[in-house]
Amino acid sequence: MANYTAADVKALRDRSGAGMMDCKGALDEADGNVDKALEFLRLKGLKGVTKREGRTTSNGLILARVNGGTGYLVELACETDFVAKTPKFVELADSVADAIAAAGAETLEAALAANLGGKTVSEAINDEAAIMGEKVELRRVASLKDAAVDAYLHRTSKDLPPQVGVLVAYSGSDAETAHDVAVHIAAFSPTVLSREDVDAETVATERRIAEETARNEGKPEAALSKIVEGRVTGFFKENVLLEQDFAKDNKQSVAKVLETAGVTVSAFVRFRVGA
Repeated sequence: MANYTAADVKALRDRSGAGMMDCKGALDEADGNVDKALEFLRLKGLKGVTKREGRTTSNGLILARVNGGTGYLVELACETDFVAKTPKFVELADSVADAIAAAGAETLEAALAANLGGKTVSEAINDEAAIMGEKVELRRVASLKDAAVDAYLHRTSKDLPPQVGVLVAYSGSDAETAHDVAVHIAAFSPTVLSREDVDAETVATERRIAEETARNEGKPEAALSKIVEGRVTGFFKENVLLEQDFAKDNKQSVAKVLETAGVTVSAFVRFRVGA
């Protein structure tokens, strides 16, 4: 019988992010030696890389890094929420985000090639995934630049790391308002900044659907134009940041709040884990 304790199992779980039964099995193989058990988990994981490739990574976390007028938003994904909240996964995510920011990586390809302790980010992720026994992938990276960038990370569950992240690039001196807008974006999920950012084909489709719906509802012909415009405006209010009602004061639009604060938002990005 292997010579190890419950504390050894916990220590191995904390270091590896692997499940309890995998840790116990590794300690059995290593005769209770935690370092050897860690090596066993890694070797076992490397053998299963091909099997993990087709798995779904619907859990994970969002991180942000901001340095003055440059911000980075990162989604590191894994298979289960158990792994997502382990110290080892969170530590890996932090090091990946730091490496991406240090490299100034603006694309996923550049991020995966960034240096992380003498390895590429891709290699570091694969090495840690082998120990965890799960598929882990850098799913998305975004970068914004302006006079200033604000970041907001939101926890949808107190037991999990941030699942929603927002970057807002802006100019102006009212950082508090810019942050309030970042929080608003996290909650209300706009898809574009301004009406002009909605492509013409989408607008035409919404207009056609609005007209067909109004006709099917038996609306009078003379009122159709006004009804269609109202419904298209409603589509814009739902999807366009500047036209949404502001979360902290729904009597004002986001555009009006920004104008009053002297803040101009040039871009934003919102990530939600798995979305």
